[in-house]
Amino acid sequence: MLGKTYDSQVCSIARALELIGERWSLLIVRDAVFGGATRYSDFQRNLGVATNILKSRLDGFVEAGLMRRHRYSEQPELYEYLLTDKGRALAPALVALSEWGDRWATEGEPPILYTHSVCGTGVSQRTVCAHCGQVDDAAEIQAVIGPGMPAERIKA
Repeated sequence: MLGKTYDSQVCSIARALELIGERWSLLIVRDAVFGGATRYSDFQRNLGVATNILKSRLDGFVEAGLMRRHRYSEQPELYEYLLTDKGRALAPALVALSEWGDRWATEGEPPILYTHSVCGTGVSQRTVCAHCGQVDDAAEIQAVIGPGMPAERIKA
């Protein structure tokens, strides 16, 4: 999607950027996840994105398995773009990015609040240690080699 690959990067962040790392991509997913947008015209109206870019992003999401195309009209032939489980699984990442934006990129109060649809209570994204619980200090988080790291990339 980016027009550039990160072949030299052995990192899940780089892999994710290949699929959703372009500005319009995250906004399209946001509108689908939280705004219920499904139709090309919905995305076009809400975002004002150029039609060629929107088509490219939606086609890429279908190819990557984030969305699926579903025909909702025979005459004229029209499709909607429905999130898959893979696409809906981006919701926590979007909430985390929004929280970061609320703190560091927005003046005043948050423009959007996320709530639990069942009870109405606010939703937030947190980093949690399986042993200690919530981790509040980023300095306490370290990256270590995981089982998916190719052996040739591990320094002796």
